[in-house]
Amino acid sequence: MAPTSPPPTMSKSDRRNNDVKQLLFTLRDPVLLVSVLSVLIVVVLFIIIPMVMILKESILGTGHFSLIAYLKIAKSSFDRGVIWDTIKLGITVAVLGTAVAFLFAYATIYLKIAHKPLFKVLSILPMISPPFVISLATILLFGRSGLISYNIFGVRNDIYGFWGLALTQVLSFFPVGYLMLTNLLQNIDPSIEEAAQALGASQRKVFLTVTLPLMLPGIANAALLIFIQSLADFGNAIVIGGNFTTLAVQIYQQGIGSYDMVGATALAVVLLMISMLAFYLQNSVVGKKSYITVTGKAAKQRVLIANKGVTIPVYTICMIISVFVIAMYILVPYGAFVTLWGVNYSFTLRWIKYVLTIGRRYIMDSLTLSLFAAPIAGLLGIVSAFLIVRKNFLGKRFMEASILMAIALPGTVLGLGYIYTYNTPPLILTGTSIILVVALVIRSMPVGTRSGIAALKQIDPSIEEAASICGAGSQKVFTSITVPLIRPVIFSSLVYAFIRGMTLVSTIIFLVSARWQMLTVAIMNQVDQGLYGAANAYCLVLIILVGLVMLVMSTLLKKMGVNINEGY
Repeated sequence: MAPTSPPPTMSKSDRRNNDVKQLLFTLRDPVLLVSVLSVLIVVVLFIIIPMVMILKESILGTGHFSLIAYLKIAKSSFDRGVIWDTIKLGITVAVLGTAVAFLFAYATIYLKIAHKPLFKVLSILPMISPPFVISLATILLFGRSGLISYNIFGVRNDIYGFWGLALTQVLSFFPVGYLMLTNLLQNIDPSIEEAAQALGASQRKVFLTVTLPLMLPGIANAALLIFIQSLADFGNAIVIGGNFTTLAVQIYQQGIGSYDMVGATALAVVLLMISMLAFYLQNSVVGKKSYITVTGKAAKQRVLIANKGVTIPVYTICMIISVFVIAMYILVPYGAFVTLWGVNYSFTLRWIKYVLTIGRRYIMDSLTLSLFAAPIAGLLGIVSAFLIVRKNFLGKRFMEASILMAIALPGTVLGLGYIYTYNTPPLILTGTSIILVVALVIRSMPVGTRSGIAALKQIDPSIEEAASICGAGSQKVFTSITVPLIRPVIFSSLVYAFIRGMTLVSTIIFLVSARWQMLTVAIMNQVDQGLYGAANAYCLVLIILVGLVMLVMSTLLKKMGVNINEGY
């Protein structure tokens, strides 16, 4: 029998004894020992040490202990402006993105309206597409040579800047809030709302006094997650930010462009502190509040709202946003076959040929590295979730905190940390495919861990305990009992890891080399040069590759009898 977690009232000596018991128990189970050590080594090498190295460089980069880099930030009106602009953008995107997410979630769960499947698809589409698609499409629609701004209205509009970036981030990140709020709305017991209506409350009163209060912690949770996503965003900011600079972009420009690595690491620490503070609020303050009704599960079928005073306005707003998103995703493939955007709209295969010849190595490198990283990320995510939920061992809290903290790590900060950590002996990995695979794994693994933890907590541990009592070891229990029970989560984690690998840009922008390149970096380079046709063609290829792999995996899973959308 595994040792139990120490109660909060346990004395120091008892805690010490319990730690010793946990360590001895771990040592007696070789499979458990190897699993724990493997995950801890990955966490320490590729999450903790890079963060420590960034902090070290920011205060010791001049050859001795100095806080001059932080003093420069405090004295620089430009740096203070960048920090404030980043926070201001994050707050704006969080508010607008959460509002859009709530409208879509409320429409699909509560209202009797048409085109719900369309709203659901469009709500998750930005999550599985390249990070540049929406910002690139926004430029093509509303830029200086935009299809709408110039060709229809004859205006040389400047979409670059705060509002252009805010628009693209809202459309890119609201699906995060949508998925969360949809689950919460589904779990509200409709009998509570019906009881309020039976007592004479109007639909508006029920919404304001029952539904909304139950949702407030969840809405705040979604807003904080979107805020964190906005802080860490590099792809949209570098493409459409223009003169509006965010911390993620400034770190890259100061480190790579100006070769001021001490200043870049200091800014990275500032961004990391803001992200960690937001993550702490989301995870510790808001995330632990209850936003579910008494039973936690709907006890009866919900009667959908058909009041036209509610359905028509909500449906209209959702449809306008949907049409806008559809236009963006149609525009990118169309732009791949246009000779010169804004000047010559004649059909051409020039950009497709360009991508399939000159850009073929970017495609193959991205596909190879993503396919290699996906199973590693999926395996590490599920194993770490199993260890955190089902096992007690020395260092468990450290493992859990470190992995979940990695969700909030901005990609530019992590990439910068890898440069400092693995560019010198004893472990030189920069310039190799290994460091790129590591980056892809670390950016995907925490999500798999979080999903695995949620799934395992809904499975009665007595099933696994029965197998252990019958003599099965940790490996046998995990492979024969646990894995079959959480197959949907395992495969959805694999799909997510592959998509993340194909679309990641912020971390790998520091790590690509002459030998190994990535498709997203190639897209960014084409946008920088103003070659929108080539950028569109790259995006089209990327969308097709992701779609094909998802289709193949979905077909295989159906043949295996696995539904990644089913409950755990």
